[in-house]
Amino acid sequence: MLPGVISRATLAQRKPTPHNGRMSETLLDVKGMSCPLPVLRANRSLRSMAPGEKLRVLATDRAAIPDFKAFCQETGHALVAMSEEAGVLSFVIRRRADPPSKDA
Repeated sequence: MLPGVISRATLAQRKPTPHNGRMSETLLDVKGMSCPLPVLRANRSLRSMAPGEKLRVLATDRAAIPDFKAFCQETGHALVAMSEEAGVLSFVIRRRADPPSKDA
């Protein structure tokens, strides 16, 4: 394990406020991490979220652009927004619905 790598991943919960007016979303800060860590950390976070919840990922590795597009296409999660500001990439991913159980 590389020193400082784990401590760089930050997970926070955003709540709607009168100022931002957005629904709750989880923020994952993986700035400074290289491929494939941003996608692996996002996958771990999404597994613990409820269907329909949103995860915002902040990354600086440009390889994250094709990585997150492919990840969402392969897993069924929705990449609902992607932007870049001052070298920081922002991806908003909506968690897919759980598949129906075999017992139903």
